[in-house]
Amino acid sequence: MKKNIKLPIGIDDFSKIRTEGFYYVDKTGMIRELLNNWSEVNLFTRPRRFGKSLNMSMLKYFFEYGCDTGLFNCLAIQNEKCLCDEYMGKYPVISISLKDVSGRTYEEAYAMLRSIIGNEAMRFLFLKHSSQLSKEEKRLYEQLIAIGAAGQAQFLMSNDALTDSLLTLCKLLHKHYNQKVILLIDEYDVPLDKAQHFGYYDEMISTIRNLFSRALKSNNSLHLAVLTGCLRIAKESIFTGLNNLRVLSIADVEYDEYFGFSDTEVREMLHYYSIDENYELFRTWYDGYRFGNTDVYCPWDVINYCAKLRADPDAAPRAFWINTSGNDIIRTFLRKAGPAARREMESLINGGTINKKIRQELTYRDIYKDMDNLWSVLFTTGYLTQCGSSDGRSFLLKIPNLEIWEVFTEQIYEWFQEEARKDTPKLDAFCEAFPQADADTVETLFTEYLKKTISIRDTAVRKNQKENFYHGILLGLLSHREDWVISSNAESGEGFSDILIEIEEYDTGIVIELKYPSDGNLETGCLNALAQIEEKGYATHLLQNGMKNIIKYGIACYKKKCKVVSRDS
Repeated sequence: MKKNIKLPIGIDDFSKIRTEGFYYVDKTGMIRELLNNWSEVNLFTRPRRFGKSLNMSMLKYFFEYGCDTGLFNCLAIQNEKCLCDEYMGKYPVISISLKDVSGRTYEEAYAMLRSIIGNEAMRFLFLKHSSQLSKEEKRLYEQLIAIGAAGQAQFLMSNDALTDSLLTLCKLLHKHYNQKVILLIDEYDVPLDKAQHFGYYDEMISTIRNLFSRALKSNNSLHLAVLTGCLRIAKESIFTGLNNLRVLSIADVEYDEYFGFSDTEVREMLHYYSIDENYELFRTWYDGYRFGNTDVYCPWDVINYCAKLRADPDAAPRAFWINTSGNDIIRTFLRKAGPAARREMESLINGGTINKKIRQELTYRDIYKDMDNLWSVLFTTGYLTQCGSSDGRSFLLKIPNLEIWEVFTEQIYEWFQEEARKDTPKLDAFCEAFPQADADTVETLFTEYLKKTISIRDTAVRKNQKENFYHGILLGLLSHREDWVISSNAESGEGFSDILIEIEEYDTGIVIELKYPSDGNLETGCLNALAQIEEKGYATHLLQNGMKNIIKYGIACYKKKCKVVSRDS
């Protein structure tokens, strides 16, 4: 059946998608825009997992000599007959991805870069026997393919040879075909990100700058170049003297619909797979990004959740995007943030907006120098999105959707636990107050902790999410006691209790129920929590496990305040 067309999870090869029965969201209109709005060197910056690599593969298969024109049957670009006649399959194409240029040392990353370029050169083995090339030019080509064949760090290649490698390959292909070259460089900034992380940034920035300068500036064999990446690296850092560069970022209107899925495209996909009833879940979790003037969904999330729902119609949405990165930028932000920045983060977490001046040109070295740069990186990498612009530099920012909200809250939990564990005596005193039924100490210390964290308090966030947030903070603090058996949302009696604790040393069991009273009445919130413990019999599980002393806690939280009431039984 047609409905059996597969979902392309993690597949970014255009030909494979088109020939092996995968669902494809047509982005070939990008080719028309690229050719009709000409610029020799184009840089597209988008967050990860928004279709950059697939679009680059699409460009390769469209322009390259010997392309299978059938790959583009029934796609938008086929309606542009003149453009297809003039450009489809008419160019030599050099296509490399730098996403794997990584290593703990510069030498390891350098070897990987050589291998990637060498392996791409090996696609053109016909140059070894080209009647259009001189012996010296063939010798230069042999140098290029040698590093691809070796692919090892011990292969010695001079810096000059690597610097000239892309330029050399362009010139050789140009001479062989008597046609200028299309150059595609995907994930151009990954080597710099890794270099900054592992401490060899100076060496790598010099290598990449020289490589790009030779290939992109005054290259008479270049017809068109397209680069993609997450960040727009400052021109003076990497693109010095490159006057033919056109940068197209998430703030630009041009090409805004070609990265990410539009609402219409998502609706069509859901209808195709007969899962239309889940539309609101998709919209709440994965929509909300704004590129230029277009609202888009994250394709990675949409495709992954579609696949889950096809296998299990009751599958709940979850954060797929978070698993593709370590989210280091959020942790760094939280560590560096002062009171003002944390207050702004609270506003975002609670569904609000903030106005920030965004620096779209940065260097990886500058990212962590000040908070303004960190706000800019959160924006350019997709953790925040625009919802208004005043002057092209200052933007109203917000958290785009529930998935990214969960990313932030998870990182806040981890950061908060790191901070709390720096004061072990205080954390010990907080935990020890629970088996002593010392509600006053629990209340005092928990209030102090809440004042230092980023809280969920605004009505824009659903009540259960607020309670879950305070639940997570409390659970993180209590986990300090590794000798306690702690259960969260455990089935007990006639329901699921928030937190159950078994302290075998004292034969003591603790039941904790949290409430978020929307009217701020903490006393009533505590009493309602205790009543629920009794009505639902939440202590049953503890008694069955041999706990003789049961202490029940009703805890109510509102903004940065809390009230704690305990009862023995």
